[in-house]
Amino acid sequence: QMCRSKALVHCGLVLLSLWLCIQSVPIAVDKTKAELPEEKLEPPQSADTGLHYDRYLKEVIDFLEKDSHFREKLHNTNMEDIKAGKLAKELDFVSHHVRTKLDELKRQEVSRLRMLIKAKQDIQGGNVDHQALLKQFEYLNHMNPHTFEVEDLDRLIKSATNDLENYDKERHEEFKRYEMMKEHERKERLKNMDEEHRKKEEEHYNEMKRKHADHPKVNHPGSRDQLKEVWEEADGLDPNDFDPKTFFKLHDNNGDGYLDENELEALFTKELEKVYDPTREEDDMVEMEEERLRMREHVMNEVDTNKDRLVSLDEFLAASNKREFMETDEWETLEQNPFYTEEELKEFEKHLANEENDLNKKTAELQKQREELDRQQEQLNSHKLELHWSKGPRHWTCITVNPSALKFHPSPFSKVL
Repeated sequence: QMCRSKALVHCGLVLLSLWLCIQSVPIAVDKTKAELPEEKLEPPQSADTGLHYDRYLKEVIDFLEKDSHFREKLHNTNMEDIKAGKLAKELDFVSHHVRTKLDELKRQEVSRLRMLIKAKQDIQGGNVDHQALLKQFEYLNHMNPHTFEVEDLDRLIKSATNDLENYDKERHEEFKRYEMMKEHERKERLKNMDEEHRKKEEEHYNEMKRKHADHPKVNHPGSRDQLKEVWEEADGLDPNDFDPKTFFKLHDNNGDGYLDENELEALFTKELEKVYDPTREEDDMVEMEEERLRMREHVMNEVDTNKDRLVSLDEFLAASNKREFMETDEWETLEQNPFYTEEELKEFEKHLANEENDLNKKTAELQKQREELDRQQEQLNSHKLELHWSKGPRHWTCITVNPSALKFHPSPFSKVL
């Protein structure tokens, strides 16, 4: 799940990727060529963002990119104006072919959402929280299912931006829950041990912590020392020839003029290998990914001045001239920073206990219902048997009275109505 989340961050910057295309494709400024032939409006293949409205988002962006007027406005619009909805208003000026295709895309998406709602109603037997469900579909105006309007583009931009901005926070919370569950399960195991085994387990646990903390110095992410280490060990270059501009171009893997979050995180691999080894019992690879996230966040906070979740060459060079770039102090790794407080762990365990109690109550209730159903089935089977015998044929026995006459009597074993 962590790996999938990492792919979400890298691929999810669809809105910002418009800038990246601008860097490599000349912008058409001839207004007479604003309308493109309809046959050229097939969307290109692009990576999965991981958002539940991924396909709709990608197709809308792909078709808007094909309008020269919209691309030109985008080139001159900063991120804050995009978030404020100024770019969305330019939808009124895009070509007819693009608007027609956007209308079609919206109708398809509304149809898809209606099918999802119906499927959820069928599964849950009509017990659906419609308000909560509709909140998931705030990226479009479902009150108008026929045409793609300015409000739809504004909603789509804000929803995607908000989802991406909240991603890191949600990932940190997920990691905290993971660590608290680990500790809870460890404590539960200790409860079921005798004194001797409990003591051995505690000693082993402390030994694993000590071994994990015993690692080489971890350089500050984004510092000169850290980047020079990558330059020398990963790139195979002379550390005396280190040059920030050359380093940037070497690690701008797609050549778009920016270091995205995935390219940045790749720079920390050497530092992470000092602390984590998948073959060692004491190292947790989930914690390694959390450490990678912390490193990336630190560099972004220091370097990404316009907060577009990308590092440009100018931002990178400006950061290399700051005092922080020469930072020589060791980076404080996860084991030096508590994952959670004691109060948070107590609250988490209380929540688990409540969930377990609720589950036990539901299990007991289901058991009672099953016993009642079994009792009713037994009664039904008994009634069916009685009904079968009551409607069965009469049986008669022939008894000889004398040689010349026969008299029939009901069998004592037959049922008499």
